[in-house]
Amino acid sequence: MASTGAELDKPHAVCIPYPAQGHINPMLKLAKILNHKGFHITFVNTEYNHRRLLKSRGPDGLKNLPSFRFEAIPDGLPPCDADATQDIIALCKSTDTTCLGPFRELLAKLNNTCSSKVPPVSCIVSDGSISFTLTAAQELGIPQVFFWTFAACGTLSYMHYCNLVDKGYIPLKDESYLTNGYLEKTTLDWIPGMKDVRLKDLPSFLRTANPDDFMLNFIIRETERSKKYASAIVVNSFEALEKEVLESLQTLVPPVYVIGPLNLLVKHVDDKNLADLGSNLWKEEPKCLEWLDSKKPNSVVYVNFGSITVMTMNHLIEFAWGLANSQLDFLWIIRPDVVLGEQAILPPEFVEETKERGMLASWCQQEKVLNHPAIGGFLTHSGWNSTLESISSGVPMICWPFFAEQPTNCWFCCTKLGIGMEINNNVKRGEVEALVRELMTGEKGKEMKKKAMEWKILAEEAAAKPAGSSYVNIDKLINEILLSPKHSVVK
Repeated sequence: MASTGAELDKPHAVCIPYPAQGHINPMLKLAKILNHKGFHITFVNTEYNHRRLLKSRGPDGLKNLPSFRFEAIPDGLPPCDADATQDIIALCKSTDTTCLGPFRELLAKLNNTCSSKVPPVSCIVSDGSISFTLTAAQELGIPQVFFWTFAACGTLSYMHYCNLVDKGYIPLKDESYLTNGYLEKTTLDWIPGMKDVRLKDLPSFLRTANPDDFMLNFIIRETERSKKYASAIVVNSFEALEKEVLESLQTLVPPVYVIGPLNLLVKHVDDKNLADLGSNLWKEEPKCLEWLDSKKPNSVVYVNFGSITVMTMNHLIEFAWGLANSQLDFLWIIRPDVVLGEQAILPPEFVEETKERGMLASWCQQEKVLNHPAIGGFLTHSGWNSTLESISSGVPMICWPFFAEQPTNCWFCCTKLGIGMEINNNVKRGEVEALVRELMTGEKGKEMKKKAMEWKILAEEAAAKPAGSSYVNIDKLINEILLSPKHSVVK
């Protein structure tokens, strides 16, 4: 595809997400916004995820536009044909040790403008969890922005891992501390903006008694690089939502630009070709929305545990009978790989009993589902994308966090925002039934719905054009960092 002279004069941002669904989605939204604001974009997936996207979106699903191109680099893991999220620890180890070389080669190819026919790379926007990109940015003398795709409270928690080690909270004294109530009883009062947070509520990678634990040390190293070397940090949140947390975060790291909810901001991009570029690694089932059309307003519980959560077959069955016994309508997204090590098969008696009021699917267009008037509540794993989309849609939540910073998001929604209720990790059908009924028809559920609608309005205000705080912050990010040679990370 030939490039025009005007195209070659554009600034060129290379956007590279951590290679998992929950990181790809917000990065693609940010890349679309930057493209809409005049940047040439190269979006870099791993070869594994590139294949999965082509499988789910169709062969034209990643068609290169004149100013928005897709590239892929190897992730360093053994070849795999599975249609599933890769092991997170193996992925962190592999990207950290093998991806810099292929990434350097890609940048060199792009910067050979005679053959690439694209502008020279002028900045890198990478996920905060793949800091190998810093070395490449330093070599080229260009700005490097880290996009931490978590909430500000999750990002702040990770930034304090080093202090938790220094103060002796982690690693745990021994494995018994995982089960003896220590995590629940230990409350911290020294993280500004997160008063009374418990160790249990902090990201789960601290739950180790091994001082050499890979993820513990990986996170400390990645966050230290963000603090020392990034030109800026980007967070997918909005100022009204996490005001105190953001003030605390800004004392620890380079300039922080709060640019969310990206799912609302990307709606200002009125280019159909860009809108058609999707990022779902599983094929969406459109019949979900048709089914919702037949339901009354606020009558359906939406259940989705995201792209990474896995559970036991016993937990799956407890959720199933809890939903069935609630006697409420539900839409339940069950990934093929949601049960650990085996296929997710629900009891035929459950399927028969709920066939009139339950809809099962393997994946869906979540934003459209959450915005559907039939949805009254969301049973979620508390991933940040899901949480922010729920807030943007005015939908209250039941939270069943699985790992990483999901417990922090759950704590924030339940204790600070008033829009969530936590469900016991060792889930039982009676508790599922009771909480679902409370969410949909109880007094607490009504209060949570009212609060969720208030947050929805504030989210819309933050994303509003031209004066919303997040809309303004994206322009600031562009003008102060991405277009500014003085913010090169060369030290």
